[in-house]
Amino acid sequence: IKRGVDIKLVGAADKLYGDVSPSETYVIKPTDFHGVVPKLLVAEGDEVLAGDQLFYSKDQERVRFTAPVSGEVAEIKRGNKRKILEVKILADKEVRYKSFETGAPADLSKEKVTELMLEAGLWPMLRQRPYDVIANPDDAPKAIFISAFDSAPMAPDYDFILEGREADFQAGIDALGCLTAGKVHLSMRGKSAPAKVFTEAKGVEKHNVTGPHPAGNVGIQIHHIDPINKGEVVWYVNPQDVATIGSFFTNGKYDASRTIAIAGSEVNQA
Repeated sequence: IKRGVDIKLVGAADKLYGDVSPSETYVIKPTDFHGVVPKLLVAEGDEVLAGDQLFYSKDQERVRFTAPVSGEVAEIKRGNKRKILEVKILADKEVRYKSFETGAPADLSKEKVTELMLEAGLWPMLRQRPYDVIANPDDAPKAIFISAFDSAPMAPDYDFILEGREADFQAGIDALGCLTAGKVHLSMRGKSAPAKVFTEAKGVEKHNVTGPHPAGNVGIQIHHIDPINKGEVVWYVNPQDVATIGSFFTNGKYDASRTIAIAGSEVNQA
């Protein structure tokens, strides 16, 4: 990628992990998902497990959104015209998980993989271009893209975040491969040595991408690698979500835990 510019900001996150106490409450916001009109499946006071369904999309009833933790539904916050803004969960001190009957994605059909991901609330991790909305499970994407690096300033380093999660990432790729008759594309930063989790991935077409920001943006990569023509649909997935999908099929539970980067010039290391 020749056009663009790297934005040099002070305060990039160090490559080390910090210990953070679990939150007492967790909030799921339907407004975080473009075009979703939620229909509730729970009420205040209900007890839920991690992986239990909270609401579904009115326009795509098969697309379900599930609890990231176990606990009690403490509040359903509404706005104008009773629009659902938040579902707040008072979390248990130790997360309890709903069990799903899964298996190795390579041994499952496309229909079974789709059904399990919809049931467990993993489907919203799949987004489509054009429009940047949740993927339609009835569509047949011509390809699926994963960008293994982010060129934005102070973005998280996926090589560091996914270190040691080779098995989960590979299982996630196997699952994605079931969902398309086309290719699964994996883009890596070209002028560095990508982590083993990416270089040893199988079942993907790998691309080394170089250039200034926005070289790491998946839309730019789609444009240069496999442009979208009229009537076509391409799906894309965040690398951490790929590992979460793989962990689900390996362990039979929805583990929504995530690693984030705390960055910025005002951040002080304790």
